[in-house]
Amino acid sequence: MTTILCSGLLLDMDGVLVDSTPAVARVWTRWAIKHNLDPDYVVHFSHGRTSLTSIRELLPHADPATHLEENHWMERGEIEEITDVVALPGAKELLALVPSAQIAVVTSSTRPLAEVRLCATHLWQNVAHLITASDIRRGKPDPEPYLKGAAALKLDPQSCIVIEDAPFGIRSGKASGARVLALRTTVEDAALLDAGADWIANDCSSLRLLPNSPSGQLLLEIVDGLGSHRTPQMR
Repeated sequence: MTTILCSGLLLDMDGVLVDSTPAVARVWTRWAIKHNLDPDYVVHFSHGRTSLTSIRELLPHADPATHLEENHWMERGEIEEITDVVALPGAKELLALVPSAQIAVVTSSTRPLAEVRLCATHLWQNVAHLITASDIRRGKPDPEPYLKGAAALKLDPQSCIVIEDAPFGIRSGKASGARVLALRTTVEDAALLDAGADWIANDCSSLRLLPNSPSGQLLLEIVDGLGSHRTPQMR
């Protein structure tokens, strides 16, 4: 089993804490059809990035006002699609075990959308630090989201572990200087490795917070037997 020592955790939301995949796919599919784009391509293209970033690239000839209008349409649609949004395995347990001062959620969703999903999954009460698309200028894979997440915890990124499921998020975490644990909830191992993941695990239920953690630090163990693709590390 792999053991990881860190001072804080920076967690993506969708695909790490929350399973919103069916809801997101429905909204992006409607949007793609509206713009005569291939829905499967659009759903895959937009994963792990802010909606506005994806819209700008998918509609390169539209003016900035149109991009913002389409982004508002997307946000409203995703906020309304919460009937089958659920917490992923281990998410509640991990948030409940780790001290709130040592954990931040860093998501590409806007703040209103993130709050709706965290409330719908009953995770909100355990989230003290939340960095969203509403708080940044440059989204993943830029390091800004995870740099702000570490700053919210008053920690150096190098002392943090990012937990991600998407290649864009993995690259963002690595660019910030953090180490990255990737989860197999969304894409295959090859894509996670290509993005630079340091470890791979199944989901948050693969993690255990060990009781003998040094003061002010977190000693985590990946216990599913599939957690590490590299030599186990401790820092």
